[in-house]
Amino acid sequence: MNRTRLLMIGAVALALGIVVSLVVYRNLQGRGSSNSEPGADVIVAADDIQVGARIEEHDVRTVKYPASALPAGTFSARSKVLGRGVILPISRGEFILPSKLAPENAGSGLPSLIPPGMRAVSVRVNEVVSVAGFVGPGTRVDILLTGTPNGSSEDQTTTVLQNVAVIASGHTLERNAAGEAQSTPVITLLVSPDDAERLTLASSEGHIQLALRNPLDTLQEEVAAANAKGLYKGGTPTAAPPPVHTHSVKQQKTQQPTAPPSVFSVEIYQGDKKEPDVKFPEASEEPK
Repeated sequence: MNRTRLLMIGAVALALGIVVSLVVYRNLQGRGSSNSEPGADVIVAADDIQVGARIEEHDVRTVKYPASALPAGTFSARSKVLGRGVILPISRGEFILPSKLAPENAGSGLPSLIPPGMRAVSVRVNEVVSVAGFVGPGTRVDILLTGTPNGSSEDQTTTVLQNVAVIASGHTLERNAAGEAQSTPVITLLVSPDDAERLTLASSEGHIQLALRNPLDTLQEEVAAANAKGLYKGGTPTAAPPPVHTHSVKQQKTQQPTAPPSVFSVEIYQGDKKEPDVKFPEASEEPK
C-alpha cells in the first residue's frame, strides 16, 4: 500500500470524525436547551444579618434561580426588603423570606421583635443572676424571687414567672457615686402586660435570680415556696413521721337473752272432778 493511499484513508477518517462530533454536539445542546428553564430574579443575603438589624442596600444581592427551585415567599425586588427589621438570623447566601422580617413600617431593632400584645422588660443582672453569661437571646428562663414576705421574719424564695423568653442581652452605661461611667449588664425579657407588672414588682421587692431551662421544656409546674426551715435541720436527725395507729375493732360478744325455762303441766283428777293444772319446771343439766 503506497503512501498516497494511506493519506487519503486518514483524511476520510478525520472528516467522518468531525462530522460525527458535530452531530453529537448539536443533539446534546438541543436536549439541554429543551430541559432548562429561564432563571428568575431572587433576593438573597450578601452577608450575615443579625437579629434587630435594618436591611440596607449592601446587605442583599440579586441572583437568578430556576423558578421551580424557589421556596414560597421569596422577594424579587429590593424595594420589598430594604428598610425592614430582621427578627431571625439570616446567613450569607440565604433567601430573604417574610418569616424572618418584621412587618412593613414596624421599624428595626428591639421594637420589631415584640409581638402584638406582649411587652419587653429589662432587668439588671450580674454573672450569677444571668447563669454565668449563658442567658442570651433565644433562651428561656424562670424568674425566682428571694425576699421577706409581709408578716414573716425569714426570707423565702418563690418562682414568680416560668418559661420566659429572652429577646436581648446587653449593657447600659450608668454613673456610679463618683460620677464615673460604669457598665451594667441587663437582660430583656418578653412577657405579657400582667407578667410585666409582676416582674417589675419582684425586682423592687427583693433579689431576683434567673434559672435557665431547656427550650423544649415548656411545662409550667406548681412549685412551693422555699424557706430556711426547710433547709436547716439544726444538727438533729429528721423527725420520723408519726406512727399510724390502727384501731382494731374488737368483736364484742353479744349476750343472747336467756330463754325462759321450759315447764310441763300435770293434770290432776279427784274422782270425776278436775283440779287446776300443776306446772313443774323442766330439770336442766348442771354444767360439769
